[in-house]
Amino acid sequence: QAQLADYVNTITLSGSATDLAPGTAPNDNRLGGLFSDIYYDRDRDLYYGLPDRGPGGGLVAYDTRVQEFTLDVDDTTGAISNFNLLRTVQFTAGGAAFNGLNPRLLNGNPGTLGLSLDPEGFAVSRTGTFYVSDEYGPSIYEFNRDGELITSFTAPDNLLPRSDAAGNPLDFAAIRDSNPALISGRQDNRGFEGLAVSPDGSRLYAMLQDPLAEEGAGSQGRRSRNIRIVEYDTATRQSLRQFLYQLEPLADINGRIDGAANDFGMNAQGRNIGISAIIPVNDTEFLVLERDNRGFGVDELADNNPLSLLPVSTKRIYNVSIAGATDVSGISLAGTNDLPGGVTTVSKTPALDLQVALSGANVGIPALPEKFEGITIGRQLSDGTYSLLVGTDNDFSVTQSGAGEQFDLYYTLDANGQLATVERVVIGATPTNPNALLIPSYLFGFKTNTGQLTGFAPQVTTVPEAGTSLLMALGMLGLVGGAVTRRRK
Repeated sequence: QAQLADYVNTITLSGSATDLAPGTAPNDNRLGGLFSDIYYDRDRDLYYGLPDRGPGGGLVAYDTRVQEFTLDVDDTTGAISNFNLLRTVQFTAGGAAFNGLNPRLLNGNPGTLGLSLDPEGFAVSRTGTFYVSDEYGPSIYEFNRDGELITSFTAPDNLLPRSDAAGNPLDFAAIRDSNPALISGRQDNRGFEGLAVSPDGSRLYAMLQDPLAEEGAGSQGRRSRNIRIVEYDTATRQSLRQFLYQLEPLADINGRIDGAANDFGMNAQGRNIGISAIIPVNDTEFLVLERDNRGFGVDELADNNPLSLLPVSTKRIYNVSIAGATDVSGISLAGTNDLPGGVTTVSKTPALDLQVALSGANVGIPALPEKFEGITIGRQLSDGTYSLLVGTDNDFSVTQSGAGEQFDLYYTLDANGQLATVERVVIGATPTNPNALLIPSYLFGFKTNTGQLTGFAPQVTTVPEAGTSLLMALGMLGLVGGAVTRRRK
């Protein structure tokens, strides 16, 4: 099968770069976690990079936000350049900031979601408002273009985390280790990881990162490979249907790893393997990014040993279709990995192996990054193909101890461009080696191959063209007869 796209070039964003928010501390305005999701707004020719909950994995106060930027894209080659940050838009509700702290710390009670937000998925509506999915809830919020909350969507009951059979209390804690009291709903810190809006703007598709806690053969979803995609009506903000997406079988993942000692265990299937993004191709087709949790990143380097990187097995993009898939809204897979009779999962075919595509020496990275988290279909190029962007989340280059102590993670390279040293220093402090670097964020540019994305249907929009007459603009807003729409290219 033809590869979806070919690698073109890389933009490397320094781990010490800052955004446009006020403040000087790393948890105030470090330009980190930048590509937990990426979105290309083709009406305005703008890009959005979504950071997640901030430095420290929900243990450090951080006002959540989205970064608005522009890129230059070569019309022939698809090469990307000149990352230019235009706006840092912070999320607020009634003037109060949404904070990345997990609910236990922010509210003193894990059952109170409050203003805790772990943003992971991002999309733009037909009218230009922002949709943001959240891992804590799992929740979906809609914000205006200045980041002020407009409304929230209703999460399906079976996705809500519960800590006892009676369903009380809800447990929204999103801590690093699994909560032993969690018996059903989304796994801790495994809520809505991906978000896609349909071409006509009428549907949202939110995707959990991993299986539900009660599903699979025990271990709080860790032995399951069945992940739910939830379809929402954007007008009513209610869920309509749920579909099952199956992760790659663990045997296949381990089959690509040299040495059985490095294999993923059975209880890693639905935890250390998961999805990071979903983007629409048309009304029924999507691209889904699936990955393991290994590679160049704070979790793998936290022990200060640059040679300790475990072998990576899967960083892949799949073509996915919901056409013909069974609505499993009322079906539970509690305690089993087997599908009930008559249940059809979404179809799934390999599209792009990032591990293979980024293996060349010209990519300019010391090792394959751990967290590929954002993908978006960018501009259409002169030959009819498209720019495809894939971005990484560097976790703000901050790791932490079990006691919650926060550390910046610095590294150096040897003469061959390979990892040489790793050093943890207290967050904001100076490393021993003045030439050491914080882990960067990467934005990889790809160019789709001829014949790929032939069914791509850009989102219909009501945003007027530059220079559009007042009468037409009013028509687009429904203020005069004859609504006018156009399709993003």
